[in-house]
Amino acid sequence: MGIGLVHAKQKLQRTLSVRIGNAMATANVPKGHIAVYVGEGNRKRFVIPISFLNHPLFQDLLNRAEEEFGFNHPMGGLTIPCSEEYFISITTILNCS
Repeated sequence: MGIGLVHAKQKLQRTLSVRIGNAMATANVPKGHIAVYVGEGNRKRFVIPISFLNHPLFQDLLNRAEEEFGFNHPMGGLTIPCSEEYFISITTILNCS
């Protein structure tokens, strides 16, 4: 496992450990994926592959989430503090790479 993936996985584990019991965060999430909440104001739920966590663009989003929310995410799952449009553009790039 690469250092970047290990770092991302550790950050994600710390982030989600506060709300691990929340069924909403894991409902209908296929193996190898994670649910994230994105948006300003009303948040939309996205299910993304965990492979995204290793990418520097997504790690930047994880850093922003940690800075803004610490380890207490308001939606019970990982909350990404960016617009839906920006998140979709990042995931589109990651899907093509």
